[in-house]
Amino acid sequence: MVNKQNFTPTRTPMPEQPADVRNKNFSEVALGYSKEEAMAEAARCLQCKKPLCQKGCPVEIDIKSFIKHLADGDIPSAYRVIKETNALPAVCGRVCPQESQCEGSCILGKKYEPVAIGRLERFVADSFDSDSACEMITGHTACSLPNDQFKVACIGSGPSSLTVAGYLAARGVPVTVYEALHEVGGVLIYGIPEFRLPKSIVAREVGALWSKGVTFQPNYVGGKTVTVEDLFEDGFDAVFIGVGAGLPWFLNIPGENLVGVYSANEYLTRINLGRAYDFPNHDTPAPKAKNVAVIGGGNVAMDAARTALRLGAENVYITYRRTQDEMPARLEELHHAIEEGVQLELLTSPIAINGDENSHVKSMTLQVMELGEPDDSGRRRPVAVEGKTKELEVDMVVLAVGTGANPVLLEATPGLDLNKWGYIVTDAETGETSIPNVYAGGDIAGGSATVISAMGAGRRAAKTIAEKLGV
Repeated sequence: MVNKQNFTPTRTPMPEQPADVRNKNFSEVALGYSKEEAMAEAARCLQCKKPLCQKGCPVEIDIKSFIKHLADGDIPSAYRVIKETNALPAVCGRVCPQESQCEGSCILGKKYEPVAIGRLERFVADSFDSDSACEMITGHTACSLPNDQFKVACIGSGPSSLTVAGYLAARGVPVTVYEALHEVGGVLIYGIPEFRLPKSIVAREVGALWSKGVTFQPNYVGGKTVTVEDLFEDGFDAVFIGVGAGLPWFLNIPGENLVGVYSANEYLTRINLGRAYDFPNHDTPAPKAKNVAVIGGGNVAMDAARTALRLGAENVYITYRRTQDEMPARLEELHHAIEEGVQLELLTSPIAINGDENSHVKSMTLQVMELGEPDDSGRRRPVAVEGKTKELEVDMVVLAVGTGANPVLLEATPGLDLNKWGYIVTDAETGETSIPNVYAGGDIAGGSATVISAMGAGRRAAKTIAEKLGV
């Protein structure tokens, strides 16, 4: 039963920068709750006997318990509960699609607005004041002493690998994480813009792992400068592969080789990892344009479009072959993009990118579409309207139509079973691959995954590794 005396049907609003201010800077959009706001929102929780929100969470956080502690003002206890299953709550509270996971399962949401679980998780993670790396990693003051009898390697430093490293480090197992790029964090650093996930948040999580004894080795390319075979020869007891899926897809339409055409991977990596948004303080120049088209309707497309606005574009268009209702992007990200001035070119599909005499993008030809019968995804299939096209004047095009598995490490690992899409086949319960003591998780083991689902895969693999090692 709802306590009608104190109950409010709507969620506590999240303070955020005004749209016409934030679209000109790279500071975080959502400013976070105060303690009073967080406690007020936590008080909306019904404390269900059978909390469906926990089942909706890929790592099954005891959401009911952490919110009860928060409602009582006990942040340390709330943090400990979250850390039992979630290695990166400050990250997840910002970028996970709660509306389709925990919040989407919230009983309160059947009639009113669901509890803002993600916002509360972020508040707890941001507010907890740890006294040690151990306490930050686990929420507890005591961790296992280092055990040099074993050692584990992770290839890739994204959310799945960081989860493996944190879980095992807390149990005293030395972990070495190999990262191809010059900075640790994987997609959290190169893929997600500063205005959604500040680099300082990722740095804090990585710093705690450093302090707990995890070794990070940047500039090690999986399959080139480090291989699975090398690691076993060096005495590692288990290897976790968490290299993501960083091979960009293209549309194979005329003009994709013109100057001013980028994959979203390249574009966002330049801006995020290279800190091009802070040029000239950092020496990576940012690709700029007056009129930008972003192809795609997911979160990466939103990130690219909102980034282009912040870099000074006058017009930014998202071209998508279905309608707004079918867009796979988070509703919050889509809402923020529209608020900030991103324009939607719906029911259109690019069929050519056109260049000027200098081979630079000058326009894009769009096929007009309409919706037909539902496809395998359950969404209505886009169908071309015969003979109907339109021209869009743009001087930059960013393709955000998905990514695939980069074959470099896979081809250098004999005996590793792949599925028909080129991703690593793993045991659903343990994360183990076809090679004994080799595990995988995240995008490389299942295609496009959320941060929290990648962390869930890392946690399952880490638990299995710990059990095998007897720690």
